[in-house]
Amino acid sequence: MLAASLRALGPSRTLAVTADSPALARDELVLARRTAAELGVELVVLTTDELAVPGYRANAGDRCYFCKRTVLAAVSHVAAARGHAHVATGTHRDDHRSGHRPGLRAARERGVVEPLATAGLGKAQVRAVAREWGLTVADKPGTPCLASRIAVGVPVTRQRLELVERAETAVREFLAAGRAPVRDLRVRILAGTFRVELDAEAHQWLVRRPEQEAELLDRLGRTVELADGTLGPYRTGSVNGAATPGGDPR
Repeated sequence: MLAASLRALGPSRTLAVTADSPALARDELVLARRTAAELGVELVVLTTDELAVPGYRANAGDRCYFCKRTVLAAVSHVAAARGHAHVATGTHRDDHRSGHRPGLRAARERGVVEPLATAGLGKAQVRAVAREWGLTVADKPGTPCLASRIAVGVPVTRQRLELVERAETAVREFLAAGRAPVRDLRVRILAGTFRVELDAEAHQWLVRRPEQEAELLDRLGRTVELADGTLGPYRTGSVNGAATPGGDPR
């Protein structure tokens, strides 16, 4: 979406803004800076503190609403101060087809525009255009915020966010040492336990090596200070519905 804005409006009428909070993985901030530099657009990094919002910390199922409301308020303030008429997000058509997206409500309340969704573009089409334009992020795996790894009903804290980031880094390093390819990876914090979710190829690599699977789960248990970790296939939004493994996740 940022690249499209630059093509349509030019750099003088385009401003990139990203929110830096405890829920943003450090690698994602580095990538945001690099992408903005590659495109030749100014990037403003805002420090936001969603953890100061009770509804966000409670994580009762509408966490994303409180997050987006906080972030978009800060972005809107910057846009107004810099003379920009609109705040636009990269929301696409497929986002509106997903079941539970409270963050979209916050965007509507703020009057945020969604050029990709308005144009009828879904994730596949957006990636195709990005590849056509030679963008280095065209095939980047989806990477939602760290808070998305914490099951509904488990309060979001700075410590849990930091644990998730450390745990996912540890999994990547463990798999890299075994030369196992991995694309999609999540370490989910559940009620009293955790679950490692991997894409099909990486998941099967570990399943075929039970000793290494046990070693990884034991190591992660010490990292996140939780017991009885499990391994499973990657599923989008698998902790949105309940805080326990036996719940009804989406």
